[in-house]
Amino acid sequence: MLSAKATCNSHGQDSSYFLGWEEYEKNPYHQLKNPNGIIQMGLAENQLSFDLLESWLKNNPDSAGFKNDNHSLFKELALFQDYHGLPAFKNSLADFMSEIRANKVTFDPNNLVLTAGATSANETLMFCLANPGEAFLLPTPYYPGFDRDLKWRTGAEIVPIHCSSSNGFRITESALTEAYEQAQKQNLKVKGVLVTNPSNPLGTSLSLHELNLLVDFVSSKNIHLISDEIYSGTVFCSPGFVSIMEVLKNRDLMNTNVWKRVHIVYSLSKDLGLPGFRVGAIYSNDDMVVSAATKMSSFGLISSQTQYLLSKMLSDKKFTRNYLSENRRRLKQRHEMIEKALQKTGIRCLKGNAGLFSWVDMRHLLSSQTFEGEMELWKKIVYEVGLNISPGSSCHCSEPGWFRVCFANMSKETLLIAMQRLSSFVDSMAKKNNQSGRRHPLNGNLRRSKSSLPKWVFSLSFTTAKSGKERCQM
Repeated sequence: MLSAKATCNSHGQDSSYFLGWEEYEKNPYHQLKNPNGIIQMGLAENQLSFDLLESWLKNNPDSAGFKNDNHSLFKELALFQDYHGLPAFKNSLADFMSEIRANKVTFDPNNLVLTAGATSANETLMFCLANPGEAFLLPTPYYPGFDRDLKWRTGAEIVPIHCSSSNGFRITESALTEAYEQAQKQNLKVKGVLVTNPSNPLGTSLSLHELNLLVDFVSSKNIHLISDEIYSGTVFCSPGFVSIMEVLKNRDLMNTNVWKRVHIVYSLSKDLGLPGFRVGAIYSNDDMVVSAATKMSSFGLISSQTQYLLSKMLSDKKFTRNYLSENRRRLKQRHEMIEKALQKTGIRCLKGNAGLFSWVDMRHLLSSQTFEGEMELWKKIVYEVGLNISPGSSCHCSEPGWFRVCFANMSKETLLIAMQRLSSFVDSMAKKNNQSGRRHPLNGNLRRSKSSLPKWVFSLSFTTAKSGKERCQM
């Protein structure tokens, strides 16, 4: 009685990334009410600077109350608004994006398309740039939600650009070429490359070399490049953030063919810590993309009240300057805190400079250097340790044993408890290994099995096997 889309299990909800959330929601940690519950470390949310936002609201009661010179704007904002968005908000958002990039580039508000978050922005771009069955190349590891955002409703396909820990998971020319050739072998037409800069889940910004490599690659293949820059304001130490627009400008590629084929996705969910406001945007220099995306945005608009409030907040330059500086300082402090705690436990991290998470190396804790070994360790961490972290396989990492661990969505006290739990778990594992005489996995030669690469969506049944449901392919 329902459509194939409604009944098909292609959303990606059965990924271990989302299953970990489900386990957390069944047993959430609370300092007083449930001190033995699961601590949520799988949510990339920035709660470190909420006091700065609340302080601004307190000092600007008219804006928060939708008033101007003591005159109520409630009726004006509550009535119909078209999907182009409030000009004042688009202007302030464009200026904020420039400020994050140290004003090295400017953004034309007429080229902005407002969307209900980055999820909607990425999906809308897929609808604009790719037909069902056509592909985008994505470097691994990548955000697990992309399987939903880019593929589920659009029918587009993702082909991985396999990156390796041997060079810090950096994008290389050979990896780009191999991914493109793999797509051709699968009879998939490649329409573009999508990158996150800074990277989710790596917590690193793309180097200038990588950015130039990407521009050269998409130019040579005559395809699109989407740069998801929703973490651009979270870069807390060197190297600094370089936007793809800055690269195009410095190479004097403005008003060229490649200029029109590069698109940016932005959001206030991470930089400003407002995911519940559902504020996203597409920036494109292609008039046809802007026109089509604007029409599609009617399916996911930002409320006029939200736009008005944020237009006032973002146009307060003293506030934005202080917020960006202080937020970066707090992120750096929290990042150093978690990495020092992990190092004391004997756990290393990829050197990061951005984001709300660390990319953590737990290969030495695996019972076997396989993705089965990774899932075994992950279940222990979820159930025995009481921490929900994201396994690398859910991010399509081609090497088992890496995990994304978020650190900005909790208090300092909760993070300390999480690290104490993990330390106790690692100590208990070491004692068991010593008692059994078992050799530490990383003391020998580390072997990587290409045959155990994760599936596109790594599904896992926690307690009872799901039966009677057939998976379908879209």
